[in-house]
Amino acid sequence: MKIKVLYEDKDILAIDKPSGIAVHADGKTKEKTITDWVLKNYPKMKNVGEPMGEIARPGIVHRLDRETSGVLLLAKTGKAHEFLKQQFQDRSIKKTYIAIVSGSVKDERGFVKKPIGRSPRDFRRYSAGRGARGEMREAETFYRVLKRFGNFTALEVRPKTGRTHQIRVHMKYLNHPVACDSLYNPGHPCPEGISRLALHAHKIEFQNLKGETVKVESPLPNEFEKVLK
Repeated sequence: MKIKVLYEDKDILAIDKPSGIAVHADGKTKEKTITDWVLKNYPKMKNVGEPMGEIARPGIVHRLDRETSGVLLLAKTGKAHEFLKQQFQDRSIKKTYIAIVSGSVKDERGFVKKPIGRSPRDFRRYSAGRGARGEMREAETFYRVLKRFGNFTALEVRPKTGRTHQIRVHMKYLNHPVACDSLYNPGHPCPEGISRLALHAHKIEFQNLKGETVKVESPLPNEFEKVLK
């Protein structure tokens, strides 16, 4: 597995996660994950962070969905893990995604403030609509239009909170689900040249342990570049 390192100091690591690779194992499949790469290349990170049952999560402070690509932060030390975790909880970490969604988004800019719960019909899904079940967790997402083309719109998306599937759920709520999303947008066409979930974690901004502001950017995948040029 080839993983590009985007930023590294003695405490923190930022990598460019490819689409199609899970961050950590789910206990059901034996496919290679980001945590396998971490354990191989940074064995000292083995006990950093919090395990999830028997599943190791070395250095993991946040996740990207399996099909989402882009910047992923990892903590190399216990102190860094707590430091980054607190920034995520305080919502001081700034995340920017590029999403290509179905349909032509009307407004140039928008804001979704809609709590997210479990889907009443599919245990794999979450919902911001009526009928969502379980604990409803606050979720806020800002977006702006980058380009409209055909029956699709490219957006810059900035989630203020970090709920599971948040961007995918909020875009679905707006009736503009992320393109090529087999879970929230099944059976709908994909933009030409794109066959994966059209969501990319483009930039992240955080504080390192020296108190410096660090900005890390993952280049757009080639298929996104072709669409946006």
